[in-house]
Amino acid sequence: MPKENVDEYQLLLIKGAQDRKWLKFPSKSLLLAVCAACIGGTFQYGYNVSVINAPTQSVQKFINQTWRERYQTGISEDVLTLLWSTIVSMFTLGGFVGVTIGGTLSVKLGRKGTLLTNNIFALLAALLMGLSHPAGSFELLIIGRLLSGINAGIGLCVQPLYLGEIAPTAIRGAMGMGTSVFITGGILTGQVMGLKELLGREEHWPILLSTTCIPAFLQLLILPWFPESPRYLLIDKADDEGCKKALKQLHGMAACDGEREDIEKEKNNLVGFQAKKPWELFTDRSLRWQLLTIIVLSIAQQLSGINAIYFYAEYMFKQSGIPVDKIPYATVGTGACECITALTCGMLIECLGRKVLIAGGYTLMSICCILFTLTLTFQDASPVFPYLSMVCVFAFILSFGLGPGGVTNILITELFTQNARPAAYMIAGSVNWLSFFSIGMIFPFIVLGLKQYCFLVFLVVCCSVGTYIFLVVPETKNKTFLEIQNEFQSSNKRKVGSSDGAGTTLLTTSI
Repeated sequence: MPKENVDEYQLLLIKGAQDRKWLKFPSKSLLLAVCAACIGGTFQYGYNVSVINAPTQSVQKFINQTWRERYQTGISEDVLTLLWSTIVSMFTLGGFVGVTIGGTLSVKLGRKGTLLTNNIFALLAALLMGLSHPAGSFELLIIGRLLSGINAGIGLCVQPLYLGEIAPTAIRGAMGMGTSVFITGGILTGQVMGLKELLGREEHWPILLSTTCIPAFLQLLILPWFPESPRYLLIDKADDEGCKKALKQLHGMAACDGEREDIEKEKNNLVGFQAKKPWELFTDRSLRWQLLTIIVLSIAQQLSGINAIYFYAEYMFKQSGIPVDKIPYATVGTGACECITALTCGMLIECLGRKVLIAGGYTLMSICCILFTLTLTFQDASPVFPYLSMVCVFAFILSFGLGPGGVTNILITELFTQNARPAAYMIAGSVNWLSFFSIGMIFPFIVLGLKQYCFLVFLVVCCSVGTYIFLVVPETKNKTFLEIQNEFQSSNKRKVGSSDGAGTTLLTTSI
């Protein structure tokens, strides 16, 4: 072999080794950017979901006291329940509002710009909820929870979008798991902050609810130091220099060229196409299976039974003989369990792939539904059954965190290209929040009517979704967004006719 060829071959080997090292150890800048985006994004969602549970009795007492001072009469049980339910459910209504505007804001302000602007809602919410007690106004709690929901809705829509676009193809799944890790981390943090040793005492509940300002301040301090999404800069804004600078900061000199080439290919395929509106996705035949998939996965996240498991967890702990004052600590254990599983999923996703984890997660959840139904049915037959039920609780949470809880948002990012992705997140988020609201409304009636057999309903959901994923959804590991789009359509043998402009371009372009 000529000397120049040997030298060229050695250079290729060195470059390949550098790339592999970079793939295994992403840059510190990229990891910090992920943390900065998540702390004020999905962490807020998880935190606000769990932090409201600890002060339930204290807030209800405050509402009763305020009502008596205003009207010189005690509040009825029905009105108290209605007001408390309104405070809790305002979060889901706000989430729906947030997700409907999040995609539009991400196009107009950019991914990073939207995340920074979104902190206004969190700060206002913290201020109103903190002032509710001194002002003697429970209405401020309602408005504050609504604003917290808007913040969470925008965060859930835009943050996964940002993570998916700044992450390199080879570790996009692991980086995308930041969404799930920080949601579960937020839930766990909210549970811990609600313990009596910290802010769980009756007199501290206004401070507890106003702590949502802390993640907002942290993001405002840290995120400005990191760049906007390189894909957004090049494809949406045609900012070539900004894209180069962002890629160098996030990926380093060695890996930025390959990522830029991938972005250029996607940009060339989208020449002449504007960012799609949500309703335009429903009329685009080339995206119908991707759209159906994200709708199915978003509904399944809420209807899979995870909320039912958390509902039954406290009952199981009581049945197992755990003292009532110790149950909050056992509940923290469920949050820690899901958090650990999310971290585990982040380590496995690039090894096993998305399809194996999410389909396997729903399969394990189906098995847990069967076992949980049996253990609840024979609850009084033996002292051992309550403990078996507790095992089922933790096994179900582990199964959810291992697949559906973490992989769903990653798939939403990967199944769409740049011009359709924000609209896809708006649709998926809207479906998710509506399902969240619906299960909150109908779940008590399901439990009342079916009792322990309610998990047979969730068994049907988990089995159906697992089958759908196995038959329809292709593996997306280590593939560019265009490769995924092409494979998704070809694997389902759904060819787009020549009259479909966008779909035809993607299918016929050489990658």
